[in-house]
Amino acid sequence: MKKFVYLLSALLSIVSLCTAFYFTSSRGSVYAQTSESASRVSRTVGSTPAKLSTSTSSAEFTAAAARNAQLRRSLSWVFGGRSQTGWEIYVPLITNTIAVDAEAGSPEFAAALSKWQQKNGIASTGILDADTLQALIRFWQGQRLGRSSPPVDGSLISAPITDFFDPTRDPGLLQLERQTYEAYKRMLAAAAKELGASVKFTKTGELAEGEKFLRIVSAYRSPAYQAELRRKEPNAGRGALAKFSPHSTGQVLDLYVGGEPVTTKDHNRLLQVQTPAYKWLVKNANRFGFYNYFYEPWHWEYVSGR
Repeated sequence: MKKFVYLLSALLSIVSLCTAFYFTSSRGSVYAQTSESASRVSRTVGSTPAKLSTSTSSAEFTAAAARNAQLRRSLSWVFGGRSQTGWEIYVPLITNTIAVDAEAGSPEFAAALSKWQQKNGIASTGILDADTLQALIRFWQGQRLGRSSPPVDGSLISAPITDFFDPTRDPGLLQLERQTYEAYKRMLAAAAKELGASVKFTKTGELAEGEKFLRIVSAYRSPAYQAELRRKEPNAGRGALAKFSPHSTGQVLDLYVGGEPVTTKDHNRLLQVQTPAYKWLVKNANRFGFYNYFYEPWHWEYVSGR
């Protein structure tokens, strides 16, 4: 009988030990799961601020975008002694400069502008105000040839009349600097491959017969010709600016990009900057050394070696 009691006691002890071990292990597993779950929650919470930051940033540039949508047609500024309104005419140049392919009234445009402003020491608001527009103009003007000195002797050549917009142009007005002409022809060859059906080309990469876009309206203009231009149009803005025209270098081409070839009226310039030819030039002419005078969509200056 005593032997049975001892055996029963031993059995109960073993059961008690097993039960204790089980619950200890179970609690360890629960703690392990809780720790792992906490880690997952921690990682999830850790990624939330980035999303919140993006959302906050988006809201900020949405407000800037709304302001840009107003200013693109209403901003008051002055250039060349003349009052200007808005910057819509310069949108293709602006978007190319700040490296964005977006509408001027979009948050994406404002965000890209903010980066450009920061890079150029301007308050990075994403709003294209008068100060930012003037900074853009200084940048564009800084890309230009920057001189009106005559070409080196022997550097001028006469281009074929077929390269010109006006087939009746005086033979004495077909001259331009040799490297400038070669760069122009390379640019046309690229346009033939990239502009598609917007501008008609021959199979050899020349402008097709009857095609006006990208033909040369004006190239080298001598000081004597400039003086005559001013005499005929003493009150014309272009005539006044032509006193020290870079056309005198032979490295400037006025190219046909639509509308009236060389008229600075706002409605004409707005038409010109919307053509496929002008938009292609803005994005690609720099590859061939040509830089635009921002106020005249047709005016492109060849800066060799850049």
